[in-house]
Amino acid sequence: MSHTVQIPVGGQFITIETGRFAKQADGAVTVQLGETIILTAAVAASKAKPGQDFFPLTVDYREKAAAAGRYPGGYFKREGRPSEKEILTCRLTDRPIRPLFPKGWYNEVQVQSLLLSADGQNDADILSILGASAALTVSDIPWDGPLGAVRIARVAGEFVVNPTHEQQAQSDLDLIYVGNKTDVVMYEGAANEISEADFISALKFAQAACQPLIAAQEELAAKAGKTKRAITVTIVPEEILTAAKTLAGDRIIPALLSQQKLARERCAGLPVTIELMDYRELSGEFDKVVSVGMFEHVGPKNHARFFAIVERLLTDQGLFLLHTIGNYLTSRKPDPW
Repeated sequence: MSHTVQIPVGGQFITIETGRFAKQADGAVTVQLGETIILTAAVAASKAKPGQDFFPLTVDYREKAAAAGRYPGGYFKREGRPSEKEILTCRLTDRPIRPLFPKGWYNEVQVQSLLLSADGQNDADILSILGASAALTVSDIPWDGPLGAVRIARVAGEFVVNPTHEQQAQSDLDLIYVGNKTDVVMYEGAANEISEADFISALKFAQAACQPLIAAQEELAAKAGKTKRAITVTIVPEEILTAAKTLAGDRIIPALLSQQKLARERCAGLPVTIELMDYRELSGEFDKVVSVGMFEHVGPKNHARFFAIVERLLTDQGLFLLHTIGNYLTSRKPDPW
């Protein structure tokens, strides 16, 4: 049985429906604005993989030529790799939903969005964010939503919610705003020398425009939502965090804040006074300590520098070595102690 909610937003209606498509997914919705329709499905693994120590969230958005009533022709007769627009929409959808999953929950989650119909007037990126929020809200996946998402333009001095492509061309503001009931979760955009006061007014206008979308998702969850599943989270023991901070915490921040390379290396190269047995006890847990305990205290711009400094701190002692895999720090024991 399908359930539908309809929300008036910016002179148009956004329709969210669940229960018609992708019934085997944990949560699935279609979101429609004008004649642009997007299908979003969310699924989560029942348990984490053995040894999993990070949260594997995959967000994907795909556009097919058939959505606009066309088929690929010419030299390329098949759908190719994701376009720049699709990749940016994936990132745009990922950023606001990722922080709202429970900390320490490592079950794999996938959020898949597919453009079913494109009318050439209404952009689907905002619908992708709304679809992800609504699909997670009606599912049994633990998630601290829902979220509202809008695009704000300013045409002839007036703010417009979810403008058409024609209105965007006339606008001096392109603001994508995602918020919950009380706060901003994410915003990005561009403007043509807009004043600070006008930008703040746009943020307030967008926050107010998100509220009907949030209320509609709560209404849909009350009609067709599933009971959230019980989960088990992995929390690093406080004594391990304390030991890690004792080991290198007082040198990480000064090193990160040092602008010059030589000064930064001097901060990282100070001797460490800690018993050998402490290293042995920590070696099995230190990768979790770094990723969960200390990593959260440095800004994203400093993450790469953080890994390099921690590696230097520990390899200088010759006790156990660290190497990086992607954005994750792991440990391996060296030759016999």
